[in-house]
This record gives sequence, C-alpha cells and structure tokens, in this order.
Amino acid sequence: MSNGADILQNKRWSMIFRQHPLLEKILNNLLILVGSIFVLSIIVFVFARLSPGDPLLAFYGDALEFMGPAELDAARARLGLDGPIYIQYIHWLANAATGNFGLSLQYKIPAMDVISPLIVNTLILGITGYILVFTLAILVAIGCALHEDGLFDRIACQLGTMIYFIPAFWLGLCLVLIFSINLNWLPSSGAYDFGMSGNLVNRIEHLILPLTIMIGSHIWYYAYMIRNKLLDENRKDYVLLAKAKGLSKSEIIWKHSLRNVAPTIINLMAISIPHVLSGTAIAEAVFNYPGIGNMAVIAAKYHDYNLLMLLVLISGSIVIIASIVAYSINEVVDPRMKDTGVTVWEK
Repeated sequence: MSNGADILQNKRWSMIFRQHPLLEKILNNLLILVGSIFVLSIIVFVFARLSPGDPLLAFYGDALEFMGPAELDAARARLGLDGPIYIQYIHWLANAATGNFGLSLQYKIPAMDVISPLIVNTLILGITGYILVFTLAILVAIGCALHEDGLFDRIACQLGTMIYFIPAFWLGLCLVLIFSINLNWLPSSGAYDFGMSGNLVNRIEHLILPLTIMIGSHIWYYAYMIRNKLLDENRKDYVLLAKAKGLSKSEIIWKHSLRNVAPTIINLMAISIPHVLSGTAIAEAVFNYPGIGNMAVIAAKYHDYNLLMLLVLISGSIVIIASIVAYSINEVVDPRMKDTGVTVWEK
C-alpha cells in the first residue's frame, strides 16, 4: 500500500510540474544549486583539513610554542578541530545551516563579519570591470567588422593578441612601477585612502589600475569572438540584399547584424562570469585590493578554515548560478537544448 501511495503521489507531483513548467524549472535549478554547493563544500573541507600546516598557529600565533600537549588538545576541541574529518564536517554543516559559519581563526571574530565589508569592494570592482569589458569588447568588435582587413582591424587584432598573452600579474607590476612609483599619479593598493570610503573620486582612483589589468586580460578574448560572429553574419544573403537596397555597411551592422548576434553576445556574457570573477581575484591579489578574492588567498595561507569555507561557498555559488543562467539562456537561443535536459522530477 505504501508503494502504491508513493507512486500515486509522484504522479500527482509530476502532473503539477508538467502543468507549471516554470515552477519545475525553478525547483530543478534550485536543487542543482544546493547539490552543487553541498559537493563543493565537502571537497573544500576535506582538502583544507588534509593540507599541511597547523590552523592553531593562525589563532594563537607565537604563543603556540609554549603550549603543552594537553593544552593543544583542549584548544583543538574548543575550535572544533578534533575528531575525524567527517565528524568535523557534520558539525560545520549543522552550524552553517543556521547561518553560523564559525569564528575566523586569524581575526578571532565571526567569519561573516570579516567578509561583509569586503563583498561591497569586490562587487564594485567586479561589476564595473564586467560592464567595461563587454562594452569595450562590443565596440572594438563592431569597429573591426566595419573595417574588415583595414588598418583598425589589423591593429586591433595584433595589439589585442599581444596584450591578451601578457600575464596579468606582470602587467599589474608594470603599471604600479610606472603610474604609482615613477609618476606618482595613482595609488598602488587598497580600495580607498584611510577615512575616505565615501569619497567617490578617491575610490575611482584606486579602481583605475585593477580595472586596467582586468580589461587588458579579457577584452580581446570576447571582442575576437564577437568580431568573428559579426563577420559571419555580414556574409549572409540578407546582408547582400540590404547592400543592394543601398544600405551602408554601418547601417547593416548596427540595425541588422548586431541585433541578430545579440543572443550570442548575451549567452557569452552569461558564461563569462566565472572567467571575469577569476580576473577580479587576480586584480585584488596584485594590487592588495580588499576583496573576497584577496581574502581567500590570505585565508588559505594561514589555514583559516572557517573563513576559507565561507569565501569558497560565496564564489562557488556565483559561478554555479552563472552556469545555470547561461544554460537557461542557451535554451532560449537554441530550443533544441530543452530536449537534452533531464529534470530531477522525472523517473
């Protein structure tokens, strides 16, 4: 009887979801998100615990040298570092489910309190860089398409390729040497000067160099793909017909080709979020910009497990959500992808 009731209940839920496909899609993506974060948390937790180094050193510092075996065992118990790894993970997961992500071993305050002010800085840098990268990439791609094989196109291709293959950290050091040390025009680190967090001009000055290496590292990668897509579009039959009607090349690109390529650009913007996010982390590390990417490096260095777990979960959630959004956009652009998708409600 129980099996029959379960089958009937499953059929009832299946019928509800089939009548409301949007609800089914939202719940399916939500389960994918939760499941992916769960697996990610296990991987990071295990590898962090197995990595060499003692997290007690981050908490106690030099005082650790004067602690006896009994004191060390008691300290590990207080910080939840004793017992098998799976027991530690269960305790961490139970606390995280209630919003308690533990104490930062290095800063000795709740991990969320450490990260909260840094999230704003990372969002400012990441969103600004993301918008500038794609705005400039689209403009460069349009310029190349308008002047195919011309001077602008050749210079953009050569210069863009050269800059793309320059290591971001090396480019950042060169910018610091030129504009911060030699010319003393721009600050070399930080998100703002002391006491000037609300000063917009001061924040912009601190953003210029990090944004420069973010744009330099990403712009041609996307501009090149958009350029090629526009050139392919310009060779289609309707473009020949438009030219026969007397439309100029710029009118065709702006009014027709760009509109037809727009779904591809939107999809590219969605799947690029993890790529740009990694560029934000590199920029933060090079310029000592106080964001979650730079803090993740510090947390890993000092074995600050609780802080590292929270940082990975935040960045991992962004990447997973971006991937889900990208797949959803792909389904809209190419409806054939809907036939390949499998929902968690199907048996």
